[in-house]
Amino acid sequence: MAKQGVGSMLAVALVLVSLAAFHTGVHSIGVCNGVIGNNLPAPSDVVKLYKSKGINAMRIYAPESNVLKALSGTGIGLLMDVGNGALPGLANDPSAAAAWVKANVQPYPGVSFRYIAVGNEVVTDTFPPSNGVFADLDYMGPILDFLVSTGAPLLVNVYPYFAYKGDPQNIKLNYATFAPGTTVNDDGNGLTYTNLFDAMVDSIYAALEDAETPGVKVVVSESGWPSAGGFGATAQNAQAYNQGLIKHVGGGTPKRPGPLETYMFAMFNENQKTGDPTENHFGLFNPDKSPAYSISF
Repeated sequence: MAKQGVGSMLAVALVLVSLAAFHTGVHSIGVCNGVIGNNLPAPSDVVKLYKSKGINAMRIYAPESNVLKALSGTGIGLLMDVGNGALPGLANDPSAAAAWVKANVQPYPGVSFRYIAVGNEVVTDTFPPSNGVFADLDYMGPILDFLVSTGAPLLVNVYPYFAYKGDPQNIKLNYATFAPGTTVNDDGNGLTYTNLFDAMVDSIYAALEDAETPGVKVVVSESGWPSAGGFGATAQNAQAYNQGLIKHVGGGTPKRPGPLETYMFAMFNENQKTGDPTENHFGLFNPDKSPAYSISF
């Protein structure tokens, strides 16, 4: 059988957790809430939609005060990025993190903060999954030591869509979208894979073992499939992947069975995102709050 995931499977993005703050209970599925659009619902309406659909966790990409106010008292767990503008200060000033928390976390005692994250792209070498390693262990080593010492998880963005788009000759659509019909055996760990998502996540677990930090928890901080705008981006494929993801993550991966905390990307189609046209079509919902396709939580 052709290899499933060579090349583009390498582009797994990892996110460093800076603070595992105010840990509230575990939710297997959350949804990322982007705001790069000029026709998106008001934050209060967004929160109501989360609640009505039974979505118990949210990721936002910067401290948006109106979103934080809307979340107060709802019990929705929050993964919040510091935002790109804050990164230089946090990197250069040891006191900046405390000041940032004082300004952006402490004023919102009613918000159920779970994680505060800063972002970095890290590449792993990874086919088969048992071969997963961090490309720059000198860089990752201190980060992993920090996560071990604090008990914070490693956040990882997992996108089978981009792997499939980059190598459709070797990656079958059904394998990328949780549909049955394809199995891949990994002789290195003796495990069998029926979907690309599991293979990508297990490559991270293998990399953690290679780095001698096997106890670090993994949280999937983004995963999704676009419904329009590019190769393989259809409502049918997006529905198959995202509904499959919702059903799947409660059972974990072959290497690590058990609930896998996962944040789907994204809540809404965002009409002002730039770059590849698919970037405007990752939403589970349209800006008018109607479903982009049938999805059930």
